Amino acid sequence: MTHPFSGVTLPRGFVASGVAAAIKSNDSRDLALIVNAGTNRASAGVFTSNRVVAAPVTLTRRHLATSTAAAVVLNSGGANACTGPEGYEDAVSMARQVASLAGLDTSEVAVCSTGMIGTRLPMERVLSGIESAYGQLDAGSQASTLAADAIRTTDTVSKTYGQTTQDGWSIGAMAKGAGMLAPGLATMLCVLTTDAVLDNEVAQRSLTEAVRTTFNRTDSDGCMSTNDSVILLASGESGVRPDEAAFAEELRVACLDLAQQLLADAEGASHDIEITVANASSQDAGEAVSRAVARSNLFKTAVFGNDPNWGRILSEVGTVPESVAPYDPEKIDVSINGVMVCRNGGVGDDRNLVDMSPRRVDIRIDLKAGNQDVVLWTNDLTHDYVEENSAYSS
Repeated sequence: MTHPFSGVTLPRGFVASGVAAAIKSNDSRDLALIVNAGTNRASAGVFTSNRVVAAPVTLTRRHLATSTAAAVVLNSGGANACTGPEGYEDAVSMARQVASLAGLDTSEVAVCSTGMIGTRLPMERVLSGIESAYGQLDAGSQASTLAADAIRTTDTVSKTYGQTTQDGWSIGAMAKGAGMLAPGLATMLCVLTTDAVLDNEVAQRSLTEAVRTTFNRTDSDGCMSTNDSVILLASGESGVRPDEAAFAEELRVACLDLAQQLLADAEGASHDIEITVANASSQDAGEAVSRAVARSNLFKTAVFGNDPNWGRILSEVGTVPESVAPYDPEKIDVSINGVMVCRNGGVGDDRNLVDMSPRRVDIRIDLKAGNQDVVLWTNDLTHDYVEENSAYSS
């Protein structure tokens, strides 16, 4: 259903803001606040699987284990990762400041940070920025825009989403991420909001499954962040309690849209690549094969050079152990942009028939080993990716 804008304040019951707190060295916005003003709240979260984890992730995990989040405060300009006990206390201070202003318990506040690892946040500016952000909270479209802008790091554009269902409830969202896109999640922060009536258990099950097949299958560069956080807040203000399966599907669509926006903004990328592994023996087998191809620098550089070098694809498929993905190497078909360049493990149609000039590249690998299909998204590896990541400390 059409709606006037996208973003976290599209669903009823939410206010947001984005301000410049001087956390970054420039004058750009770097602190966002979202508050759930609904009376029937629910929340859920999914986080990085990295063993080296940022203080805000540790704090928010603990808060969601015992409470329902009613607010999220997010900053760019500093990851607050690998900062020791002092960094954890900084995250606590951020939650406590929001709670004090909003009349909440500290455990009802989620905290997210992104930026350079190993540097303490300038807490006097952060706390002052939270106070400023609270004073500018608003339910309008501009508030969504400013909040999404405030969490950008190397992102060239903000990422937002909004959809209203025919049943009368909505999903809104904002996300950031442009590099270190690999499971768990990406170097990303994401807040999803909905005015559907949910309980915490439904929210958590739906979010976990949505993330599994969207953000966790967006594998840009094989690098896992310390700060990945996806937070779902429900206000209940629509008064509609959707069927769990229907809600989960709408949430999956939202996460997929955001994941595609992240990939489209991947650092230096010139091609967006969709890898479909068809007829695998299991979902795990298909994912293992698709991820092996997505993480091949030889494959990714070939795509950058508009070279349909299917040998680089087939050789990566072969690196997956038989115990993980059983298949017969002499039965595999590989298609690139609709041209079957490899048939039954050997030469297929003329590779010169493949047009690699569009930004989108479709790879299809048919294992002929079962009936499970898996789709994973990645991008090419370019000169610009190397240049950007050699110049940006992260």
